Amino acid sequence: ERRVFPRSRAIPPPRILSESELASLIDACARISPDIPLRGRTMATLIGLLASSGLRSGEVVRLDRTDVDLTNGVLLVRKTKFRKDRLVPVHTTTQAALRHYVRERDTAFPQPKDQAFFLSSRGNRLSATGLKNGFAEVRKFAGLDDGKPLRPHDLRHRFAVTRLSLWHQQRANVQALLPLLATYLGHASYSDTAYYLTGSVDLLAMAAERAFLDGGAA
Repeated sequence: ERRVFPRSRAIPPPRILSESELASLIDACARISPDIPLRGRTMATLIGLLASSGLRSGEVVRLDRTDVDLTNGVLLVRKTKFRKDRLVPVHTTTQAALRHYVRERDTAFPQPKDQAFFLSSRGNRLSATGLKNGFAEVRKFAGLDDGKPLRPHDLRHRFAVTRLSLWHQQRANVQALLPLLATYLGHASYSDTAYYLTGSVDLLAMAAERAFLDGGAA
């Protein structure tokens, strides 16, 4: 019998942001470098993409211009954790935000130093360290620097929990849909995706209630 819930992992528990907290995080991006507007725009667009797509932060900073299809709203994610490329469709609002970023980016750097989609304030690829440092600044300005630590990866966790919660609310067959979410997130096994069920008290309660009402069939 296949395991649905994976074994416990020695990783920090995620912090699941509310809608208002996520909005505060994105709004705070404009405050980190007032004299370099593109830096704030880069962080705002990147955080929005992480939250709306569930991509890993490393996957986002590795995106090249040619990997982002702004016409069809599809990202080509290369060099994933499991060394497999995958296509990730994004919502139309995310697609519009990416287009807006491209206009500002290309105005600031008509001839960038490389083909990265997300640029640093110097016009080269935003590094993982640059993302980490920028995220820490934004988190502080948003007033989210106290309590449980907030990491970029928590936005991926939030995406998965939000999707799973929606399926439970719709009384969908979550077990049947897990493999689809696993493929979208780039997981090697859908049991890795099921791990996200354990990250939210509300989601666990929702799943338990459904299991009780449906006689054990969640």
